[in-house]
Amino acid sequence: MRVSSMKFLTFGAIIMGLVACSNSDPSLMNLRASQDGPDEFAILPTKPLQEPKSYSELPAPTPGQANLTDPTPKADAIAALGGNLGSGKLRGGEGALVSAASRYGVSANIRQVLEASDLEWRKDNRGRVLERLFNVNVYYRAYEAMHLNQHLELERLRRLGIWTPAAPPEVVTDR
Repeated sequence: MRVSSMKFLTFGAIIMGLVACSNSDPSLMNLRASQDGPDEFAILPTKPLQEPKSYSELPAPTPGQANLTDPTPKADAIAALGGNLGSGKLRGGEGALVSAASRYGVSANIRQVLEASDLEWRKDNRGRVLERLFNVNVYYRAYEAMHLNQHLELERLRRLGIWTPAAPPEVVTDR
């Protein structure tokens, strides 16, 4: 009996050690595909598909770039979001928004800085050993400190006399 419990404890310690040391890039959402095959909803033809005259003459794939079915992906995305690709200028109140957002300066490497700080945050908040072992989603708890309470913020802004649109009603739960 004593030998089997010792083996069990040793095995458990090895498993926990492996879990604690694994995955250098922490994933907080732990979303996985439910099957090994392709996701049938990931491919959405925006233009009608046509069979080529010769399959041997097809161009090489260019992921993220223009292709036969989507020759202008960036322009299509801008148009879908209500933008105007041709103007390249700021409209109406956009100048004031850009000025307010950049009043303390603009950092050219902001994406790299945010990526590095977020990676550090995820490493510090990646979940407990059993959560990692059983692939539990710890995303919401990890970023809870950064959560904005919209109703408290709405009250604060209104006390300062700042006009705000209405917020969704607070959820009342019966317990």
